[in-house]
Amino acid sequence: MTEPSPASSEASVKTIAFVLYPGLTPLDMVGPLQVLGALSELVPGYRTVVVGERIEPMGSDIPLQLVPSHTFEDMPDPYALIVPGGAVPTLAAMADESLLQKLRDAAARSQVVGSVCTGSMLLAAAGLLEGREATSHWMYRDLLARFGATPVARRWVEDGPVITAAGVSAGIDMALHLVDRLAGREAARMVQLFIEYDPEPPLGPIDWAPAAAGTYAPIAQQFLRTALADHPALLARLTD
Repeated sequence: MTEPSPASSEASVKTIAFVLYPGLTPLDMVGPLQVLGALSELVPGYRTVVVGERIEPMGSDIPLQLVPSHTFEDMPDPYALIVPGGAVPTLAAMADESLLQKLRDAAARSQVVGSVCTGSMLLAAAGLLEGREATSHWMYRDLLARFGATPVARRWVEDGPVITAAGVSAGIDMALHLVDRLAGREAARMVQLFIEYDPEPPLGPIDWAPAAAGTYAPIAQQFLRTALADHPALLARLTD
């Protein structure tokens, strides 16, 4: 039997690419990256990479810098594209046409397009959620409708090739679901065990009453005004 050439073996690998840009929330990326990185170690045929516009250190919303492993040009055809979110810098990135175009280009050649938290706002701004159900961080979820999406209050939402996760830690759940979908329940259970993901919050489950009452709406609005001060048309679209 003829052994496959390195080139053909490389072509058969499914690349899961996480998008890095300045100011994102590290847990939005590192949580699901850890899960899907474990998939690539346990199941042949997958690999995880981190792509950015440049290979250089990028700040986050905590005192931590991150460096992509590849540029978008290095990985033009990912099997899956996952966009993490964040606060003000992510909201500001909705007006970054260079980044949005790279998301459109990569998404057009991907089998799975995903987001974590407000990463879905970037997908929406890029026109990738129009006509689809999607979720986001609870502070901004309803704004997805301004881009033609249907907001859904679930931990993660699948609509065709698009899968979006709710806020921050929900990315881990979404990623475990993806492992289940791609490699089966046994592999997903194995990854869950390896990362010892068995949440028992010390304060119990979230109290959603303040979110439902709009208690933090002024903070969300202030973040938008700060992020989009130089983009009045987009700001008006999201605040009027």
